[in-house]
Amino acid sequence: MKNGEWRVKNERKPYAAHVGMGASVQPVRHSLLCILLSFFLLHSPSFNPQAHAQLNTDRLMFSGEIALHYEDYVLSIQYFNQVISQRPYLYQPWQYRAIAKYYLDDFTGSEADATEALRMNPYVEGLYDLRAIDRIRQKNFEGAISDYDHAIRLNPRSQNYRFNRALCMMNIKDYDRALLETDTMMMRWSHLSNTYTLRAEIYLQKQDTAEAIVWLDRSLEIDPYSSETWTTRGFVSLARQEWSEADKQLGRAIHLRPKAAGNYVNRALARMNQNNLRGAMSDYDTAIDLDPHNFLAHYNRGLLRMQLGDDNRAIEDFDYVIRMEPDNVMAIFNRGVLREETGDLRGAIEDYTVVIEQFPNFWTGLSYRARCYQLLGMKNEAEMDNFRILKAQMDKHLGIQQRWDDEKVKQMRKRSEIDPDKYNQLVVDDENQVEHEYKSVYRGQIQNRSVEMALMPMYQLSYFAYRNGLQSYQAFDRDVEAFNARAARNDSRIFVNCNITQLDETQSKEFFKAVERLSERIDTARVEQLPPLLMQRAVSYSVMQNYEDAISDLTTIIELDTANCLAFWQRAVCQTALNQFNKTHGIDNKIATAKVKLDLLQAIRLNPQNPYLYYDLGNHYYLLGDYNSAIDSYTQALELDARLAEAYYNRGLAYIRSEHKLEGVADLSKAGELGLYDAYSVIKRNTK
Repeated sequence: MKNGEWRVKNERKPYAAHVGMGASVQPVRHSLLCILLSFFLLHSPSFNPQAHAQLNTDRLMFSGEIALHYEDYVLSIQYFNQVISQRPYLYQPWQYRAIAKYYLDDFTGSEADATEALRMNPYVEGLYDLRAIDRIRQKNFEGAISDYDHAIRLNPRSQNYRFNRALCMMNIKDYDRALLETDTMMMRWSHLSNTYTLRAEIYLQKQDTAEAIVWLDRSLEIDPYSSETWTTRGFVSLARQEWSEADKQLGRAIHLRPKAAGNYVNRALARMNQNNLRGAMSDYDTAIDLDPHNFLAHYNRGLLRMQLGDDNRAIEDFDYVIRMEPDNVMAIFNRGVLREETGDLRGAIEDYTVVIEQFPNFWTGLSYRARCYQLLGMKNEAEMDNFRILKAQMDKHLGIQQRWDDEKVKQMRKRSEIDPDKYNQLVVDDENQVEHEYKSVYRGQIQNRSVEMALMPMYQLSYFAYRNGLQSYQAFDRDVEAFNARAARNDSRIFVNCNITQLDETQSKEFFKAVERLSERIDTARVEQLPPLLMQRAVSYSVMQNYEDAISDLTTIIELDTANCLAFWQRAVCQTALNQFNKTHGIDNKIATAKVKLDLLQAIRLNPQNPYLYYDLGNHYYLLGDYNSAIDSYTQALELDARLAEAYYNRGLAYIRSEHKLEGVADLSKAGELGLYDAYSVIKRNTK
């Protein structure tokens, strides 16, 4: 998201006292005085309930934005629901709820919310962009074109809106308008290679290959590093059966965009036709690693394994294809052939029978089934199949059944083509299409962003227990256990955790209710009862990503008890999360950043045997770019707990950032050994 995309444009000065910056430790009587002053303020004639309601709405809105930023979409929707119920005439909560629904793949709900936001404010171009992308995901290209018409009127200089509109026009086969759009774009932005590639694809759709090649070459002159352009060029070579050229062009596309499974499937086809079977097999394996549900990769790899005599693994591929498409007779027949080869004659008969029932005059199937019957000693059944073959041959001789022409048997068949006589031919898509990336801030899911070097999160207090690939590890701290021992209620037990839990709708509602119950108890509690209740509420706020209110409660605890290690620890974590959110919106508060370090150091003084505090301090240094200090802190954490997988992982990243790759890979390997299996993919990206 761009800076300011989600943030509500209003000042939040009333929160300054709650973020924990510059707050000094005050005596208990100071807190009691504040409570008394608040009581008289609430009951004074000048108290304005509307201002209080506005403040509450702002807080809910801000918490929703933070939850949205940290990808907790269900929770953010709960916040925006409350804002909408209180202020249904504000367009921003409708807009943000639409964004959350989009990232949850609820494109219908997102479109409805965007429409409501536009009804209130039809001058926000980003809303038209969001609704257009929603409509594209629902294949409503005409509706998307209409939205881009509005967006372009508001911002005529946007390249993205025009590019997306041209793509939509091509998808509805309005080629003339799409070409006119690319003409306009080439005049305004002659340096954009994607425009030339799109123009080439439009000509391909119009079956004008020669013109398409001209524009593809122009595109590659401007930008020889465009994966989409090389993919399209490869498709042209495949269509012309220029296998060697297609292999090279798709290889360039793969080099530039290594995670597009379709490119590997198509390059495998080119390699098969060059008799490079080893290379083709490698491409099919990679395609399935990237896209485990890729039909073409599984089907064609099964055929290739069949050709190479790897029958058992070929059966696995066809089993998968049949689970995807239970009525795929071509796959069923191939599995039958393989079952016969591996001695499973009854299984082979079962598969052959499924195909023969749909194609009664399929001679090959009848012949193969008769052979299986013969081997099983079922002579009557074998003779009946042989008689059916004889009768079919006589019918064909008399012209009752049309003869197959020799030219009809080709090297490849289209996926939609069902012809049992082509059971052993490679399958290709009915129409090759480039995987387009619509140019938008809402292009793909946030969780699909590249996170190659993302830190493991800070350890903090939570109501959810620690979860890791290594089930034997349990995060433990003496102060946390002491707090749990004093807690009067079992449901108030807290844990040490670094796995951020995204709440579902039911859990979100439960936490909102829990906060209400705790607030009622806090209102009537004596001073000495406040710290544990405030801690429970602060942890609830943290789980709900309402960091401002959590910091406010934790600051009150520290005022009441300056030796409360847990409060300093949790406040540092909450402040870090708030700082990271603010940074994405162009706000970098140096004082707030310094306060995080002070809180962590104070917590370490109070509990120097807690490895998670050193780990969090390492994260703090890492986020500041001070990798050497981060490494030192992670090392101290590991001296206290040698099984702390996240410390190895983050120290490995810090080593790599500081140009010590060997040490970094060693730490990442240890993290993988301890259960953080994501470490292996990071190792792969950082080693040759």
